[in-house]
Amino acid sequence: MEEVAHFTEGEFYQVHFDSRAYIDNFYFCPRGHEEENFLSFVLACLSRTFSTGKYKGQRLIEVGNGPTIHSIISACEYFQEIVLSDFGDNNRKEIVKWLKNEEGCFDWNPIIQHVCAIEGKRPFDVEVNLRQRVKQVLKCDVRLENPFHPHNIDPAECVITSLCLEAACKDLETYRKALRGVATLVRPGGILVMVGVLGQTFYYVNEKRFSCLILSKPNIESILENLGFTIHEFNILPAQDRKKIVSDFQAVFHLVALKSATYTCDG
Repeated sequence: MEEVAHFTEGEFYQVHFDSRAYIDNFYFCPRGHEEENFLSFVLACLSRTFSTGKYKGQRLIEVGNGPTIHSIISACEYFQEIVLSDFGDNNRKEIVKWLKNEEGCFDWNPIIQHVCAIEGKRPFDVEVNLRQRVKQVLKCDVRLENPFHPHNIDPAECVITSLCLEAACKDLETYRKALRGVATLVRPGGILVMVGVLGQTFYYVNEKRFSCLILSKPNIESILENLGFTIHEFNILPAQDRKKIVSDFQAVFHLVALKSATYTCDG
C-alpha cells in the first residue's frame, strides 16, 4: 500500500481519491466494510435523530458528503430543501449521477431499504423524496471562513457533516477554524449533526493512503461549547478487531448539538 509523507489535504483528494472505489468498498451493504458495524451504527444513529420529525425545517445542508447520500436518508422527509457539497469534483459527479438516475450510478437501494426497514417507510417514497429535495450540489472547502466561497448560503435549521473535517484538516487549529465555519451555516436554535472518527491517523481506499487528524471526545466538546452549542447526545462505537486494516480509527462517533438561539460570532 502506498505511503504518503505529508497530510493529504483537498488538493491530494482531487487527484488521487477514487470516488467509486470508496463507495463500492464501504457502502455496498448496510454493515459497511467487511466485519465492521461502522455503517449500521451510523445509520441507526441518524435514524434515531431524524425519523421522529423532531428536527425539521426549510433547509438542510450537508458539508463534505463525499460521493455518498446515506446521511440524509432519514432526514429528507422533514426538510424542503437539501444542499449537498464536497471539495472533490468526482465526488459531486457521483452524487449528480445518482440524483439523475443515470446509467451506471451507484446502487444505494440496499442502504435505503435498510433504513426504511428500521423506520417503517416505503423505499420508493424515500428515494423519490431524496431526488426531489436535493436542490444543489456545491463545491465546498472547509478550510475557508465561508466554506462555500464565493457563494453565500443562508443558514439552515440543520447542518450535517460526516467524515469530512478530520480528513480535511491537518491540525487542531485548522479543525477549530473549519468547525467555526461550519457553525456559521447553522441558524440560531438549529442543530448540528456530526459523524466522525476518534483516534484515527489514516485510512485506505484500495491501495491509496489518506491522512486523518487525531481527534478526541474532549477536543470536539470543547470546540463546540466555545461556538455556542449544547451537545444533546454523543454516541460512540469502539472499533472492533479487524482482519484487514483499512484504517486505524479507535471509535466512530455521532453527535447532535443545538446552537444557542442567542449566540453571535464575535470574530
